[in-house]
Parts: sequence; structure tokens; C-alpha cells
Amino acid sequence: MSIFIDKNTKVIVQGITGKEGSFHTQSCLDYGTQILAGVTPFKGGQTHLGVKIYNTVKEAKEATGADVSMVFVPANFCKDAIIEAANAGIRLCVVITEHLPVLDMLEAKTYAKKCGMKIIGPNSPGIISAGECKLGIMPSCVFEKDKINVGIISKSGTLTYEAANQIKAQGFGISSAIGIGGDAVIGMAYDEILLEFDKDEDTKAIVMIGEIGGELESNAADIIRNLKKPVVAFIAGASAPQGRKMGHAGAIINSKNASARAKFEILESVGAYTVTNPAKIGEKLKQIYNEGKFYDHKR
Repeated sequence: MSIFIDKNTKVIVQGITGKEGSFHTQSCLDYGTQILAGVTPFKGGQTHLGVKIYNTVKEAKEATGADVSMVFVPANFCKDAIIEAANAGIRLCVVITEHLPVLDMLEAKTYAKKCGMKIIGPNSPGIISAGECKLGIMPSCVFEKDKINVGIISKSGTLTYEAANQIKAQGFGISSAIGIGGDAVIGMAYDEILLEFDKDEDTKAIVMIGEIGGELESNAADIIRNLKKPVVAFIAGASAPQGRKMGHAGAIINSKNASARAKFEILESVGAYTVTNPAKIGEKLKQIYNEGKFYDHKR
């Protein structure tokens, strides 16, 4: 199984004809993702990468039945693209676009919530359910299933790939991996996704990769406390000078719970297995597996 997307997911790409949209849409098509339509205003009726183009999301949805959108629209127009998807009845919008203005994302997120549409991102590498469906820019070669699978949630694209590679090296597979994005305002956060992984029969453990800044990791603690499955957590930015933004827009220490030390302490207090070096994620998973702590695994 997987979470949010699978081999039956039908997808629309907003911004499919742009440089980035074209490149990564082709990669997703090569992976086997069912991309049934593209949306680019004033290019309706054309075909691009073998995919029919529509002027609006509503037209594309009505013609294909797709209910998931992948967004490569430039930042200045991205708010309108998200709102258009929500208006059209899309259930999940995966926003790869970066540099989306904070106020635009606040407005788009509020509107999407009213419409019942979930958002992954912005500034996200996307989501992949291994062997079934890829939406985004992740390198598919490091995401493979095996007999025992682990789920990944991360603010960092690069560390998502690194964690997947380590999980593979320890003899495990990946069920689904989600990059939630490192912006100050994002769609789905750790807490909601942790619950989905906990319900997924194919996921036996979860890796959560966070960073300094904000309180999303701390907010996830109450969820982790009650999960059936073990969580291995890493917080990036432990050596960052206080008050300095480190790469991601959301990575600035602005409260007592936003430092790496505070997040490690909070996560450990609810039973998460923490590592202070991302190179130890795979080893920690192997350790807790050998201790018989993977969920429902018959060794």
C-alpha cells in the first residue's frame, strides 16, 4: 500500500509546458504516473509530451476525471493556480514551485482548506509511492519497495534522498516519501502525514527529517506519542548560529521550541528514536529492527 497516491492516481499538471514542468512531467511519465492532462492558459487543444492541454483545471478535470494536481506554475501566479485547483474539486495539490510569497500561500492555504483540498508544499520535491506513482522532482532510482518498508517525511529534498539510500543499504524498502517543503507556511505538516503512515499496512517504521525553526516538529510530538510504529527523527541545523536563517525560509529560531536541542528533547520525551547525524538514520533503523520494534513484523 501507500499513502495519498498509488498506481491508480490520475493526475493533472498545471504549468506542464514550462521548462521545469516539461522536464519533470516527462520523468513522472517515465516512472509510470498516470498524467492525463496538462493545464496552460491559452494553449488548450494542443498536445505536449503526448498529454492533451486544457485552458483550465475545471476543463481538464471534467474531461479526464483526474483529482490530483502537480503544480509547476511560476511563483507570481502560483496562488491563483492553487485556488483554481481547489475550485475545480481537486483533492490533492502537490506544489513544487519555490519562492511563493508568504501572504499568497496563506490565502491559498485558507481557501484550499475551505474546499477540502490537501496541499503538499510549496517548495517541495513532491511525493513518491515506490513503484506506483511519482509526483515531483525526486530521483526515482533510490525509492524502491522491499519486504519491509519505511515511510519518509522531510522538509529537505536532499536529505529525503539520503535517507532513502541509507534505508535501502540496510535491506529495507520505501513505502512512500513526502517532501513537505521548507517554507514558513506549508500545506500538510508532520502530524497529519504521521497519522497516514501509521494507518498504512505496508509501512513498518517512519523516518521524520526536520530542521531548526518553527514548531512543526514539536507539534508532531503529541501524535508520535500515540503511534503504533517507531519514528526515527533527525533535526538539521544543530550548529547554526542563533537568529540566522539557514537555507529554508522557515529555518530560523524564533521560539524556545525552535532550536535543534529543544526539538530533540521533545521528540525523545515522546519515544522517538533520534539521531544527531543524518548518516546514522539507516543504522538506527537497523538497530530498532534487530530489537524487534518494527511494527507488526514477523522475523
